[in-house]
Amino acid sequence: MPITRGQRREADMEAALRTFFSSPRFAVAGASSDPSKYGHKIFAWYLQHSLPATPINPRVPSVNILKRDHTTVPSPTALEDPPASSYSLSVITPPVVTKQLLKEAKEAGIPAVWLQPGSFDKEALEYAKANFKATIAGNGGGGSQGWCVLVDGEDGLRFAEREWSRL
Repeated sequence: MPITRGQRREADMEAALRTFFSSPRFAVAGASSDPSKYGHKIFAWYLQHSLPATPINPRVPSVNILKRDHTTVPSPTALEDPPASSYSLSVITPPVVTKQLLKEAKEAGIPAVWLQPGSFDKEALEYAKANFKATIAGNGGGGSQGWCVLVDGEDGLRFAEREWSRL
């Protein structure tokens, strides 16, 4: 029996999730101290799962998440120790910012990106798919808005067979 397009897409996304969560570190572009914003919620998700994460926000020197200050970096190219190629990147920026951010992530050598719902347009999605080893974005996942780490992240951790502990 031939594999359907839906089965192939699901297998491709599982492979992308494995690649994404195989990175030893994570960066969150659009991290925010405001608990009502997804940049806050998504950075907190990484911390709550004991995953090493760095916030990216060019506007502030630090963000306060889970009652702790976290020093920000201004862009993916500023991820230095370890090198950016050791990171997967979650993107929670407006679509007009995302395209430039993706160019910087590519320049830095980041292998995998997760474009959260609302962070991309067609052009940014096409760029990500053409320039990264793994791109998670678009329709699908367990939520009604598309692939989101808050909804689908734990499945991704399982696909990558990554140990994690929920705080």
